[in-house]
Amino acid sequence: MFDITQIITTITLIALPLFMGIILHEVAHGYTAYRFGDPTAKNAGRLTFNPIRHADPMGTVFLPLMLVLMKSPFLFGWAKPVPFNPSYFEDPRKGIFWVSLAGPAANFALAFGFYLLFNFFSIIQPALAGGYADTIINTVSLICVYGILVNIILGVFNLFPIPPLDGSKILATFLPGKIASQYMQLEKYGFIIIIMLIIMGVFGWVFSYVRYFTLFLIS
Repeated sequence: MFDITQIITTITLIALPLFMGIILHEVAHGYTAYRFGDPTAKNAGRLTFNPIRHADPMGTVFLPLMLVLMKSPFLFGWAKPVPFNPSYFEDPRKGIFWVSLAGPAANFALAFGFYLLFNFFSIIQPALAGGYADTIINTVSLICVYGILVNIILGVFNLFPIPPLDGSKILATFLPGKIASQYMQLEKYGFIIIIMLIIMGVFGWVFSYVRYFTLFLIS
């Protein structure tokens, strides 16, 4: 049986940092590509923090919701990939590398931002203790904890070398052209591979260390 109240509370607390992380991840890809001379994402209206422009029914809604309902020890998702065209780059390999790295880097930066915010509220809480202030601070602090955890997971997840995840594009920039092309052809099996790794517990094992690291940071 599902505890509806607990599920709604969990979704409410996680939704903000999760959506922030997913959207910032994609905007970072698009903005980095734009800085390298590619206007594709900008022309497509994807350099925006409007969640509607980035939402993917499977990765932004269905999968995170299923993981919450399954009481998964980890949570992740994705948005619609931001389009970019390497032909605009002076050095395509260099451009692809930095565009791919920008997404996970944005998640790690956001996790650090939530960590700083968590510490800020930890410092001011004694001075504002009592009444509604306590409730607000405790709620915001919990959101920050989820923000740290979820965004580190998003960053690590996207660095897995499974096409079409960012890690595969980063790795492909170091491979010879023919091998890189053959490697990226695995993209059509990417989602199946990800589901298999979830079932096998590989992600659960990796992300358990992320959870321990997060608890260490806030202890």
